[in-house]
Amino acid sequence: MKSYVSFDTLAWYSKYLGLPLSIIGLAMVKIFDCLGSNKRRSALQGKIVVITGASSGIGEALAHVFHEYGSKVVLASRRKSELDRVKDDLMSKKLPTPTEEPVVIELDLADLDHLDAFIQKVYNICGHIDILINNGGVSHRGAILHTKMDVFKQIMCINYFGAVGLTTAVLPKMVERKSGHIVFISSVQGLIAIPDRAAYAASKHAMQAFGDSLYSEMHQHNVSVTVVSPGFVKTAVSLNALTGSGDAHGVMDKNTAAGFSSEYVAMKILDGVVKKEKDIIISQFLPNLAIFFRHFSPSLYFWFMARRATKTA
Repeated sequence: MKSYVSFDTLAWYSKYLGLPLSIIGLAMVKIFDCLGSNKRRSALQGKIVVITGASSGIGEALAHVFHEYGSKVVLASRRKSELDRVKDDLMSKKLPTPTEEPVVIELDLADLDHLDAFIQKVYNICGHIDILINNGGVSHRGAILHTKMDVFKQIMCINYFGAVGLTTAVLPKMVERKSGHIVFISSVQGLIAIPDRAAYAASKHAMQAFGDSLYSEMHQHNVSVTVVSPGFVKTAVSLNALTGSGDAHGVMDKNTAAGFSSEYVAMKILDGVVKKEKDIIISQFLPNLAIFFRHFSPSLYFWFMARRATKTA
């Protein structure tokens, strides 16, 4: 992994601490960076990590960071050609320590009847699964009044039931081995809901609740559970979002375009997995503020959301 230490860091230390202290500060940053890198590699080297939605966005970025820290990644999504591209990118990296070749397996999360077969295929190839990252999903743009029931069903099927199906398929062997980690890539909208995102928010609320219950039940079996709630991330999520009619939204939202990079979010997730954190919120100030108001001043929160709905109608 690239070091986060830069000339800007050195310049900051020089300005406020003077050159001698800046050199010490820079050395300390490098030491902590090295220690963090060693801890990640120690925790992840040789681990079998299944990543859904690995053909783009956060899933692709997760594939890169877990691969770079020594994990054997299983890349899953509907688009095999894109998975092959991601695999080629991973194989082209020159890493300090050997890493096993990634595995590519096609997966349609909406095809609930074949999720068990997908997991069995992973077992046949890899022997076991250490970490399952439920990342694949689809978003929504449209008012409830103008959204077809089929769209609500499709989004819930992919985002929620797809993750539940894969999770329940891997749990028996994880419980048997007394080891494993289930990760759900939810959203800030799994904690709050905003206008014109009802189908997506509902699926992520369901994922959050499922993750909370799973955490409690799996604690006795030494199986870890992490729910990640990102805010705005610069991916194709809004381009691929379904409208109320079921068509692709096809528009890059302003907030999405200005969001965190997938690489930044992926590293935050990786560190959270290494630390076995229960909840990870990776968000900007305004979404975090909305979460605060929803819990501590709901009347004000709903007043703001009503104004937003009226403005965008």
